[in-house]
Amino acid sequence: MEAEDFLATCHRKSCELLLRNLAPTGILAATVNERSEERGYTAIFGRDAAICALGMALSGNAELRDAAATGLLTLAQHQAPNGQMPKFVDVRREEADFWYLGCIDSTLWWLIAIAFLDGPPVGKPPAEEAAAPRHPSDKLRSGGALAARFAPQIRLALQWLLAQEHQRFFLLQQNEASDWADIMPRSGFVLYTNALWFYVKRLYALPRAAETRENCNGIFHPFSAQLAEYRRGRLLADYALQKARNRELYLSFVNFSFFGDEGDVFGNVLAVLMGIAGDAATRRTLRALRTARVHDPYPVRTVCEPIPEDSFLWRPYMARHEQNFAWQYHNGGIWPMVGGFWVSALVDAGQRDEARGELVKMARACALNDWEFNEWLHGQNLEPRGMPGQSWNAAAFLFAAHAVDTGTRVFAQTAASCGA
Repeated sequence: MEAEDFLATCHRKSCELLLRNLAPTGILAATVNERSEERGYTAIFGRDAAICALGMALSGNAELRDAAATGLLTLAQHQAPNGQMPKFVDVRREEADFWYLGCIDSTLWWLIAIAFLDGPPVGKPPAEEAAAPRHPSDKLRSGGALAARFAPQIRLALQWLLAQEHQRFFLLQQNEASDWADIMPRSGFVLYTNALWFYVKRLYALPRAAETRENCNGIFHPFSAQLAEYRRGRLLADYALQKARNRELYLSFVNFSFFGDEGDVFGNVLAVLMGIAGDAATRRTLRALRTARVHDPYPVRTVCEPIPEDSFLWRPYMARHEQNFAWQYHNGGIWPMVGGFWVSALVDAGQRDEARGELVKMARACALNDWEFNEWLHGQNLEPRGMPGQSWNAAAFLFAAHAVDTGTRVFAQTAASCGA
């Protein structure tokens, strides 16, 4: 099958999967079966529903577009009194779950999805919103209705996030195992989380965004930054400067006296997409990821170098369900969903032809086992693993395909339209 026909087939299969996984309460994380119900994949997950909303809005399918915000409503209805969005909502039991050490990124992704579906700047007063330039694809969006409808929830969510922010670094702080990589030992200041936080700050016109970006570069890549003026920043950087091995990529996390240099692919790709990396840092980051072959044969592997069991970073919980050993799950497995962000980052960097080739490879991963859309693949033997019928694989393909087909810098344009 020709590449264009194959991509068209993947587009159709992606829409079919999302329609199959669509419930009255929103998009389920995976297709309903006995195993997915037992493992809790038939809930409305915060990060999954938000990422799916992006692809559904850009799918070209009217039913998916109209249902993109449904899961966001379900999450808002179960928001904690302090403003935190749940990790997931079990709609059958009508209960929200906030994970063991809390879940920080559901709130971030929820805010991003609201802004993405709305179009107009949500960080400005209504009078300024009316006069603001519109997003190029506003016909897909709700014209500010979501920001108005969820204004109290947005204020609470931003308030909760600001309470997690360090008051000198202006970066979010978190426990380990409390973001999308929820059985990985990243803690303290985490790259993935703070790339999203900088983007949320741009979307909602929050103060100190410039300092957040500056400190992301200074703390997560001290090898190319000027020595921090703040003495605690200098100390954090000093440990990495002495011991880090991979100096081309951003560190996955920085804590007091220890850090992660396993090469967090999702975090580094988000640093490019969300505006943390400048032009030189974007070239450096993408070059390092290519050198590590994280996209071979399918995009992308989640880390460059998995954490082995004899590492001081290894945690007993990483062996839960025998899941996070080296080359598996978050510790070196291949995730097609993350591949969609990789493809979009290549488009952002002006590598549209390369991005199209990577999109074809992503489609091949989704097509394994007769279009099973497996959650992840083993990073070495390529065996499909995890839950089949994964919604966000389909959604990530759809927004990546939109980026490739139109040359659109999807996240950059959304930020620009929201007063960045």
